[in-house]
Amino acid sequence: MGTKSLEERSVGQAIWRGTLCRCPHCGKGKLYRAYLKVADECNVCGEQLNLHRADDFPPYIAITIVGHILILAMMHMEMVGQVNPLTYLYTMVPLAVILPLALLPSIKGAIVGLQWANHMYGFGTGQSD
Repeated sequence: MGTKSLEERSVGQAIWRGTLCRCPHCGKGKLYRAYLKVADECNVCGEQLNLHRADDFPPYIAITIVGHILILAMMHMEMVGQVNPLTYLYTMVPLAVILPLALLPSIKGAIVGLQWANHMYGFGTGQSD
């Protein structure tokens, strides 16, 4: 009675669009205005995007993914043969820095898409819905 029914949104589609760093609503506009700065609104459909609360979750996911990849690589290298410890220093340390930074925009986009699809933190109360 008198409660506003929120439209059904595809969670999978919104997460995928966010992973591609696109607007979770239309899939065409850019999600970011800078490296990890979410745009205030979509430049194509006008959907408000700055309501997200991703906080520390994307870095946590990125570190977890990269940590598992690097540990598996190191274990494989050790099982195949003896590895000079400097090999780890020259390969794993740069990868441990570069990979999370490369993954962060897509992971944060997926989190923003998830929040948008579930009407979290004010998504869904604007004029676009």
